Amino acid sequence: MIRSLGLDFSAPDPRYAAGDVLEVAGCAVRLKVDRRATRVSLRLDTTRGEIVATAPSPRRLKEAAAFAAPRAAWIGEAVRRLPPAEPLAPGAVLQVLGRACRLKPALGPRRQGLYEEDGLVLRASGEGEAFRRAALRILKAEALKALAERTAAYASVLGHPAPRIAVMDARSRWGSCTPSRPGRAASLRYSWRLILAPYEVMDYVAAHECGHLVHADHSPRFWALVAGLGPDVKRARTWLRAHGPRLHAVGR
Repeated sequence: MIRSLGLDFSAPDPRYAAGDVLEVAGCAVRLKVDRRATRVSLRLDTTRGEIVATAPSPRRLKEAAAFAAPRAAWIGEAVRRLPPAEPLAPGAVLQVLGRACRLKPALGPRRQGLYEEDGLVLRASGEGEAFRRAALRILKAEALKALAERTAAYASVLGHPAPRIAVMDARSRWGSCTPSRPGRAASLRYSWRLILAPYEVMDYVAAHECGHLVHADHSPRFWALVAGLGPDVKRARTWLRAHGPRLHAVGR
């Protein structure tokens, strides 16, 4: 439900629910309940391109909505700083592991995928939303392939069996590691959006998550291990902080 925030908050309680989307300064503000929170707060969700107003409990959602209303200038400026959405549509140009890649319609139902055609080309079938979904499937498959290769290489260097891996579209992290248990192999999950980053950045995230096969924390021993695997840790982390929001704008 989308509501305009031109409300009288001294009036009887309007009914708010977690997930309601309000409009402030022409921008979306989503209400959220986080029972770990100790106060009402606002933050920018760069992946969804919206502001999140968080309350510690459902009873304080009205307070969260009221907290957002007088901060329209900050909300508008924060949203304006977001990278513009990059649709997955014919003619669009993406970066795939550091290379420019143009999206084009498939030449036939079996001619979908990444091809070298005087440069890198992604061909997908369908029109509109169908094209977007097909292009997304191709990007996820390429991400899984590249990350599986680098994960296997780093796991081998560390003397660990290759873990199970999967790709997802997490909003707050680029990868995660679930340690092995008796009778169960370790598993790693990566953001498929790493395929849109330079190769060395994707490679760093694979090294980082494989480092957690040895150290489950972020101790000095962990960081020394990751650095010893070869990636330029500082450069990759700096790149992700600077360009992560742009990766999340793709397909939005």
